[in-house]
Amino acid sequence: MDIQQINELVKSKSAFISALRTEMQKKIVGQKHMVDSLLIGLLGKGHILLEGVPGLAKTLAINTLSKAVKGSFSRIQFTPDLLPADVVGTVIYNMSKQEFSTKKGPVFANFVLADEINRAPAKVQSALLEAMQEKQVTIGEQTFLLEQPFLVMATQNPVEQEGTYPLPEAQSDRFMLKVVIDYPNQDDELVIMRQNMAKTSEEISSIIDLKQIKEAQDIIDQVYIDEKIENYILDLIFATRYPAKYKLSKKVYRKFINNKGEEDEKVEEVPLEEFIQYGASPRGSINLAKASKCYAFINGRGFVVPEDVRAVIYDVLRHRIGLSYLAEADEISSEQIIEQIVNTIEVP
Repeated sequence: MDIQQINELVKSKSAFISALRTEMQKKIVGQKHMVDSLLIGLLGKGHILLEGVPGLAKTLAINTLSKAVKGSFSRIQFTPDLLPADVVGTVIYNMSKQEFSTKKGPVFANFVLADEINRAPAKVQSALLEAMQEKQVTIGEQTFLLEQPFLVMATQNPVEQEGTYPLPEAQSDRFMLKVVIDYPNQDDELVIMRQNMAKTSEEISSIIDLKQIKEAQDIIDQVYIDEKIENYILDLIFATRYPAKYKLSKKVYRKFINNKGEEDEKVEEVPLEEFIQYGASPRGSINLAKASKCYAFINGRGFVVPEDVRAVIYDVLRHRIGLSYLAEADEISSEQIIEQIVNTIEVP
């Protein structure tokens, strides 16, 4: 198909996105970015790592999405005493039948909420992340394919670090997006407060089925991405690995004691490579291209433009850039590094 045909196909098949957003707004006030990120993860066959303080509707969002899409939902509350069998399932012995039977775990659902994933030890995190990557689970001697579509939304609290097991870089890299959400504005919070005090609340209707989601996933593979956009994506990714090649630097404000013994401040131009320990992996370029296609789809377009790439790049790359000790000392975040790269690399 040519671009025009793809564009017309996307316009007709993406009509449900508007209805889905409207349905989710019955329960989720504001947080448009979080809702769009959930849709990108679902349509892009990826998973989402959500970071935010408690009470920002993370659980409610994925539960609402599962009801609107007519899919199965399960929640796993990660705790330090959780075992891998509590997530994927186990083999139990049936005394009456004198045989072993398989008991499937909560990971066997279309929408899985891994609440506070950094509270469980590494072996439990690995059990979930293996299921995410392979889309299958082995229990005993049997291997079971997971239901499709399959979306995991893992949450972690950025404030409370006591009793937590931070995700290793290799494991967090498996998440398509890392979304950081903030408090709602005052107008939105007024609506939230009134909704929760009201005696009645709107019920979520199942407006689309899993078959439609699978069709949309297949159409997204056909969304056109020009070679110039592909090279733009690669330039952005390679700039995180070899910033010196792209002559990238950042202004840093540093305090010092001057000749008069007073505290003063000066501006230094520091090469960006000094702030980066390691750059984005090939998963970064794959997911950036895929997320850009999904963003174009949810906006009713059958082709990717540079604005699509710029809209998703922070969520795709913020957990794929390793910061050096100097970056931490100068309070330089991965978002600031991405911003510098995006503002420097030439847009096609």
